[in-house]
Amino acid sequence: MPRRARRGRARAPYGLVALTAAALSLAACTAGSATPVTGASTAGGRAGTATSVATGAAATPTPSPTPSSTWPPPAAAGDAGNLAPGSDPSVLPAPIIIADKKNNRLVVVSPQGQVLWQWPQPGDLAAGQTFRIPDDVFFSPDGKDIIATEEDDFVITEIDIATRKIVWRYGTPGTHGSGPNQLWNPDDAMMLPDGTVIAADIKNCRLVDLSASSPSPLWTRGTLGSCAHNPPARFGSPNGVFPLPDGHFLVTEINGSWVDEIDRTGHVYWSTHVPAVTYPSDSNQYKPGQYLTVGYTNPGQAVIFDATGKALWRWNPSSGAGKLDHPSLAEGLPNGDIMLNDDYNHRVVVIDPTQNKIVWQYGHTGVAGVGPGYLDNPDGIDVVPPHSYAATVGTTQATPGYW
Repeated sequence: MPRRARRGRARAPYGLVALTAAALSLAACTAGSATPVTGASTAGGRAGTATSVATGAAATPTPSPTPSSTWPPPAAAGDAGNLAPGSDPSVLPAPIIIADKKNNRLVVVSPQGQVLWQWPQPGDLAAGQTFRIPDDVFFSPDGKDIIATEEDDFVITEIDIATRKIVWRYGTPGTHGSGPNQLWNPDDAMMLPDGTVIAADIKNCRLVDLSASSPSPLWTRGTLGSCAHNPPARFGSPNGVFPLPDGHFLVTEINGSWVDEIDRTGHVYWSTHVPAVTYPSDSNQYKPGQYLTVGYTNPGQAVIFDATGKALWRWNPSSGAGKLDHPSLAEGLPNGDIMLNDDYNHRVVVIDPTQNKIVWQYGHTGVAGVGPGYLDNPDGIDVVPPHSYAATVGTTQATPGYW
C-alpha cells in the first residue's frame, strides 16, 4: 500500500514493557521471565474481555504438498534465539518468513527466534538483477516457491526456494505504468493453484491476474485511473486481494475503508465498511465467515469482523507495549492466534485473542536494525508450509470454474 511519511516517535526499550493506565495492565515482570503484554478491547470498547470470537483453528487446514527437503535448514544445536522476553515459541506451528522491507531481504525465523534463512545472499541474484524494498511475501500453494512483492519498485518476483534463483518477474524495476509488464505499486501478490499470480495494483486502481505466459494481465477488474469504490467497475485504491477457498477473493480498498467479496466474473457478494478503521489493510479470512484486517495508522489496530461489518474482536491499545504503529498485515494461525507485522515498530508479534496478550515477539520495539533479533520496517509475513496462508485457509487445490 502507499506508505505515508514516518512521523517521529520516542524509541521504546526492547521487550514487552508495561502498558500505561490507558490500556490494560501488565503484570510485573521478573528477570528472565517477563509476562507477555496485554491490551485488547472488544468492539464495544470494554477492555479486558473479547466478544465471541472463535477460539479453535483459524480454518480447517488443507493438506499441502511438502516443499523441498532443503527448506528450511534446521537451527544449529545450541543456537540461541532472539525473542522478546516472555515470548512463547509454542504458539507458532512452524518458522515464519518475513519481508524485511528496509533491509531489502527476506528472512526466515524459527519459533525460538533463530534466523534460519536469508535471501538474497551473494550469488543469488543474476547480473543486473536487484531486490529492493520487499513489502509482502507468500508461499506458493505447492510450497516450492516464494512470491515477493516489491511495491515501491513496481515489480512482483517469484523465487525458487531450492535453487535460490529468481524464476519469474512481472513489472519493470523502478518504472511504474499500466502497459505490458508494468505495475504501479502492486501489493500482496499470491500464486493461485493454477500457477497464475493475483495482485492488487494500487495506483492503477485495479486487480490483476498475471502469468509467465503473457506480457499483459490475463484478467483485470477495475478502471485505470479511477480509484473510487464501485466494484467491480472501480476500486478505491485496492491494497489487497486475498484468495478464498471457494475461488472468491477478498478485496480491501483504502479509499472509503471498504472490504468486498467478489468472484472472477466480478460478481460482488458483499461490501462492508471495516468498523472504526480509517485505513484498512490486507483483509483476509480468519476462519469461515470471519475476516481479519488491520488499521494502517498510529495507533494501529487489528479487527476480526464479519460480512455485515460487525466487529467481533479488536486490539487497539493507545499506549504502552501493545500499541501498534502502522501495522499492515495480520494472519490467523491454526491455533486461532493472530500473527501481525507492526511495521513502524520494527517487530512481528503474535496476539492471543482469547487472553488478549502479545505472546510472541521478534524484533526490538521501535528500534530498527539488521542483526539477529532486529528488523527494519517488516511489511509482510507468512508461515512456512504446510501452515502457510494458502494451506491454512485452504487455497492449495484448484477449484474448477474459478481458478
